[in-house]
Amino acid sequence: MQHRRRLAAFALLTAGAVALTACSGGGGGDESAELDTLSLMVPYLVTNAPSDDNEVHDALEEIAGVDLDITWVPNSSYGDKTNITLAGDDIPHVMVIQGKDPGFVRNAEAGAFWDLTEHLGDYPNLATTFPEVQQASSVNGKVYGIFRSRDVMRAAVIVRKDWLTNLGLELPETTDDLYEVAKAFSEQDPDGNGVDDTYGIIIPKWPGAIGTSSPYDVIETWHGAGNRWTERDGELVPNFTTDEWLEAVDYEKRLIDEGLVNPDYATFDSANWNEPFLNGKGGMIIDVHSRAGVLMNLFKESDPENFQNYVDIAGNLVGPDGELYAHPTTGYSGFLAIPKDKVRTEEQLHAVLEVLDKLNSPEAGPILNNGIEGVTYTLDGDLAVPVDDASQALKDAVLSYSQLGMNVTGFQGYLPKQATEYEQEMYDKRKAIEASDLESAVYDPAAAYVSETYISKGAQLDTIVSDARIQYIAGQIDRKGLTDAVALWLSSGGDDIIAEINELAAQND
Repeated sequence: MQHRRRLAAFALLTAGAVALTACSGGGGGDESAELDTLSLMVPYLVTNAPSDDNEVHDALEEIAGVDLDITWVPNSSYGDKTNITLAGDDIPHVMVIQGKDPGFVRNAEAGAFWDLTEHLGDYPNLATTFPEVQQASSVNGKVYGIFRSRDVMRAAVIVRKDWLTNLGLELPETTDDLYEVAKAFSEQDPDGNGVDDTYGIIIPKWPGAIGTSSPYDVIETWHGAGNRWTERDGELVPNFTTDEWLEAVDYEKRLIDEGLVNPDYATFDSANWNEPFLNGKGGMIIDVHSRAGVLMNLFKESDPENFQNYVDIAGNLVGPDGELYAHPTTGYSGFLAIPKDKVRTEEQLHAVLEVLDKLNSPEAGPILNNGIEGVTYTLDGDLAVPVDDASQALKDAVLSYSQLGMNVTGFQGYLPKQATEYEQEMYDKRKAIEASDLESAVYDPAAAYVSETYISKGAQLDTIVSDARIQYIAGQIDRKGLTDAVALWLSSGGDDIIAEINELAAQND
């Protein structure tokens, strides 16, 4: 039933592309480019959608210079609403599109949305300072939306600080260090209880396939295998076809074989990822650096007098060849796209882009990211301090309007002031690691390209390799079984995907 619903939604969206393309030709040239109201469709993630008479809305309208007519849609049903809207007659000027799903790609390439590739550079607040992210958010090199920026660099190693202290160890800086610390945490009684009941690294059952930023993916990037795809001899190839990937998986298998990882790694629910760290069973987590803040808060609740002694953090690790290959995110979460069925001429397009340029200005950024100074936050230097007695409706409104935040020239708001000096110190350390590692980010060179074979077969093909990876590190298959799985991926459609990706890349050189 669920599969049929997905197919129905996809069919509806694809059919919409034809209708939109037909509507966008002719007949629209006489419409005025004057813009008094900008209509937008935006998801909200809180319980209730904001009303349009709140202070955030008023402040944004003042900066935009037009009325903002926002249709708020619950995040849980946003995909369905997108399909229905595109197939109907009441299409907004701007739509938040949440990702490059096949339906959006087909619509965009059929002409349903404006190609903004040559336009965004004309607007100072829309000309991105993250070209790699804009390229990744494109469809085969064409930019069909202004991406919504997210932290590019988030990978980190979160470590039990007290265990390091007890054993006289330093934070890991290399993959060799990671192994040595994991071994010490597993074998040298880091909690001093005299019982062999600890292990070095906590890894959950990862719900995604290859290239979903699992701890395995991060370790493989550190080993020089690239980030999902990589370039070898002038050709883009999946990272799991490289020697470096095989070496990294051997490293992962060594961690498992020597008991340096939780024994239930293949079944452990990621929803409980924090528990072994908090309970003194596991000593390290490879995940996003914000988890360090979550863990510190949990320790603060359980041991407020000593919470500063439990958590430390390292960034991306230097690989076995002595180079730092930092594992980035895609750097964006969807984008703001402009449908041609509503915005029919270039003059109208520029009128819309002028408003969006104002909504990504330094003046609008703090409103979208923090709210209203003196109402939802105050400033302590250049840090935002939340106003506790601000109404919940207004706090929720700030979270909702942040969905319009683009931040394509960098974060436009104020960073939050932390509750204590130690927490501020750790937060600043995380941001410093993030900035430093960004210089060594290994982006996915194929992120922009959409292979037709991958659309139809990719999800099924990728499970061949991700399943084999787990089977290999668990000792259920040997090295030949792992390489045979990669060969099966290639012969079952992977070779076609590689050819299509490289053809698209060549067209965009």
